[in-house]
Amino acid sequence: MLQEEFDKPYFELLTSFVRREYQTKQCFPPAAQIFNAFDACPFPKVKVVIIGQDPYHDVGQAHGLCFSVNDGVRIPPSLENIYKEIQRDLGKPIPQSGNLQRWAEQGVLLLNATLTVEAHRPGSHQNKGWEELTDAAIMALNQRREHLVYMLWGSYAQRKGQFIDRHRNLVLTAVHPSPLSAYRGFIGCGHFSKANNYLVQHGFEPINW
Repeated sequence: MLQEEFDKPYFELLTSFVRREYQTKQCFPPAAQIFNAFDACPFPKVKVVIIGQDPYHDVGQAHGLCFSVNDGVRIPPSLENIYKEIQRDLGKPIPQSGNLQRWAEQGVLLLNATLTVEAHRPGSHQNKGWEELTDAAIMALNQRREHLVYMLWGSYAQRKGQFIDRHRNLVLTAVHPSPLSAYRGFIGCGHFSKANNYLVQHGFEPINW
């Protein structure tokens, strides 16, 4: 679906930049997991799209899925608030692990806008071409798939998803789940039950959040 992106000049520049960064600096996620969001949730299986901004930049956290951390890593505050809302919305207990691979394998595309970052330097790989590639991925889903659920949390994700066809998909928006804003409308948004109700209405299996 993204083949023509790989042939564009920006992608060549991006590839050179990322290779050089990984060879000369500590970067995350590990190189083999840069495309984990796509590998774990292939195009035909996507049911829900959650858009993040940047990978986590501390050691051992990022593994290629937005909001997710590896097993054994302390659950970050935004994910903690996501879990709290799932508990409030669906009555599910809060998991011990912040690893969301199980969501991805059920059809949740956990897509950061930027897929790599230098250690301890948030935003360091922004505006190098990743955003163009991830826009193209969302555009391809918007053009070729319908009855998907898009969860756009915070103004950045909402801008990135502004072209999504709201007649053919369910677009859910709320403030970001970060501790700075979660209690201004994320907690109480009911996105997880709304998503599952919509999926069931359109013949999909609901997500086991």
